[in-house]
Amino acid sequence: MEPLYRKYPIFIENSLTGKKEIFLPVSDGRVGMYVCGPTVYSDVHLGNARTFTSYDFMFRYFKHLGYQVRYVRNITDAGHLENDADEGEDKIAKKARIEQLEPMEIVQRYTVDFHEVMEKINALPPSIEPTATGHIVEQIQMIKTIIENGWAYQSNGSVYFDVENYNTKGGDYGVLSGRKLEDLQSGSRALDGQEEKKNAADFALWKKASPEHIMRWPSPWSEGFPGWHLECSAMSTKYLGEQFDIHGGGMDLKFPHHECEIAQNVASSGHKGAKYWLHTNMLTLNGKRMSKSTGNAILPKELFTGQNPLLSKGFNPSTVRFFMMQAHYSSILDFSDDALMAAEKGHDKLLGAIETLSKLQPSESSTYNVQDWVDRCYIALSDNFNSPILISHLFEAVKFINSCTDLSIGLSKGDLQLLTEKMNCFAFDVLGLRKEESSDSHKEALNKAMDLVIELRAKARDNKDWDTADIIRKQLTEAGIQLKDGADGTSYTL
Repeated sequence: MEPLYRKYPIFIENSLTGKKEIFLPVSDGRVGMYVCGPTVYSDVHLGNARTFTSYDFMFRYFKHLGYQVRYVRNITDAGHLENDADEGEDKIAKKARIEQLEPMEIVQRYTVDFHEVMEKINALPPSIEPTATGHIVEQIQMIKTIIENGWAYQSNGSVYFDVENYNTKGGDYGVLSGRKLEDLQSGSRALDGQEEKKNAADFALWKKASPEHIMRWPSPWSEGFPGWHLECSAMSTKYLGEQFDIHGGGMDLKFPHHECEIAQNVASSGHKGAKYWLHTNMLTLNGKRMSKSTGNAILPKELFTGQNPLLSKGFNPSTVRFFMMQAHYSSILDFSDDALMAAEKGHDKLLGAIETLSKLQPSESSTYNVQDWVDRCYIALSDNFNSPILISHLFEAVKFINSCTDLSIGLSKGDLQLLTEKMNCFAFDVLGLRKEESSDSHKEALNKAMDLVIELRAKARDNKDWDTADIIRKQLTEAGIQLKDGADGTSYTL
């Protein structure tokens, strides 16, 4: 049977060219995809979750079309400086110093947190999840190659990429972001260590560690640590080759991170790395970009439990994922409690219709062109992964399904099977929603049980039986159920 990608070719908005292009993989039938993963020094926030959910959606669609996919998403566990420039304090080392822990304890704690959030939001694990500290050897070797090719220089134990020399010899630093070298040089901030560079725009491939720097490794140049940009060039090359298909990340990584990656790739191999560079847009809160560094962020676990003053209640992870899928990955998505409430209604309506569909009986003939609907869904997905248009088509089908109580409207056996298959496929396999979190009957049963538990706890508190009341709250918390006491009584969230 011919794979679906032959029938439904994908068109991608390539950040490298600024154009929408037909997706032609380096190797026929295979997709190599690299996505810049989290820096594990704190809890993952919702903006991070949106980025990784978007690429999980693409990963799922490639697999659904029949591609053999190698999805690499790294863990940054070293070398990420506080100001994302060449100077400052490593974020992981800083957190370790503040909490008086080993850096790898910080890494382990927040890597586990990241995986837990991704599992809850139903993101598939990547094919490979390499770490920066696990690839120091590869990074040192890449630096050696870049130096040998004449694109970098040593200075006081550090190694810097020579941006001006790179551009003079045919490179194009700024090809991704559209920035001009002369603007970068004139706009550079005065940072410690600038005197080591030939030009202000040069960036670090290796930094000599100061005496107080915790995370350090031996190298031919000094005891130090790799520059932040280097790790992704080294790991994408190792696992996907010098030329691969897709490199993704958040919009904030376009410059300088991805710009520097491209320069490193060209300087070491002559190739830019990926053919297609993709960037997800921001998830905003109160109209501003979510960011851990500014404090304008909300944690996914707060969304799931409702433990945030901006929320009226908790929302199940499948609803949160549906909320994210309602906007195109390249569009800004603004968070609000009202938007999540609306997403919850849409989520439950969609999954309720799929449940209704499973109970319908076929008719002798169809009054709905299912194949045309299927084609339009695939066209939406293949048009730069247009999830909001796909969802609009799904609700067109929802409207039809809910009208099928009228016996004069129906589907033939073949069309009923096709619609059932594709509704389940698009909702669960591609969008990644979770079926078990949609059952109204289960919700009703849980609500009745919780009403009883809350009533028993209230009676215990009225009788000043604080031990029993505390045991009820504690055991519910351990089961993932949070009680929230308020002026209107006690409510619960999962």
